[in-house]
Amino acid sequence: MASSKVAFLGLGVMGSPMAGHLARAGHSVTVYNRTAAKAAQWVEKNGGRSAASPAAAATGADIVLMCVGNDADVRAVALGADGAVAAMKSGTILVDHTTASASVAREVYAAAKARGVRFLDAPVSGGQAGAENGKLTIMVGGDADAFALAEPVLAVYAKAVTLMGGSGAGQLTKMVNQICIAGLVQGLSEGLNFAAKAGLDVERVLDVIGKGAAQSWQMDNRGKTMAADQFNFGFAVDWMRKDLAICLAEGRNNGAALPVSAIVDQFYARVQARGGGRWDTSSLIRLLRD
Repeated sequence: MASSKVAFLGLGVMGSPMAGHLARAGHSVTVYNRTAAKAAQWVEKNGGRSAASPAAAATGADIVLMCVGNDADVRAVALGADGAVAAMKSGTILVDHTTASASVAREVYAAAKARGVRFLDAPVSGGQAGAENGKLTIMVGGDADAFALAEPVLAVYAKAVTLMGGSGAGQLTKMVNQICIAGLVQGLSEGLNFAAKAGLDVERVLDVIGKGAAQSWQMDNRGKTMAADQFNFGFAVDWMRKDLAICLAEGRNNGAALPVSAIVDQFYARVQARGGGRWDTSSLIRLLRD
């Protein structure tokens, strides 16, 4: 899909830089955002054009990409009265980068297929920095032929793009990602708080154990800011609780036990109650300090 006609729906902290990479790669990009002023600002910075609705943005596009908030947003933007699917040509592809449920992915897949449109659920990992640097990891669910066509476009802002299985498999893989992160951040919080209480040099501890089996992305990228009590950046607690709610609901459906995830979710609820809903997820350590 070199120099494709692309639509991008949703220009939040993730979608805006992702769409920007597409424009710089030479694609003809039309954007839509619920707040029209954000779309106008994006066009002023990146070129292309904006549209007043998802349907208007999707009209004539070879591939439509979206990154919105939750299941309800996915339904509205993809399938609503002014949604993208109804305006898309048969054989074109809709890719959803939202972290949402596997059930809504399958719902949109079926509705799109009925109109001859191909659909991929393709949530991302890597956070705002990954989006800005074009280094996201994308886990995809859907049909192999649609994936093969879409992969070169997704690779513009990703370091890894992997087809995980049929419709919904991308969202299920993202759930695994969030489950793992929840446990890691709580463990890191407990470890760093323990180090401080024990009178150790926390930064030196991080340097040493970061060279061993305890090393993780969270340690490398959040350890020092956790030690410095800095949380006004990164992946917000509010977003993590939304994601964990999806994980816990899926666990109830498929019988997977998620006891640690359930506990960490409640810890995040306590962070929210302290006014930390927009703090980075690494703010769990504040519950141990205070």
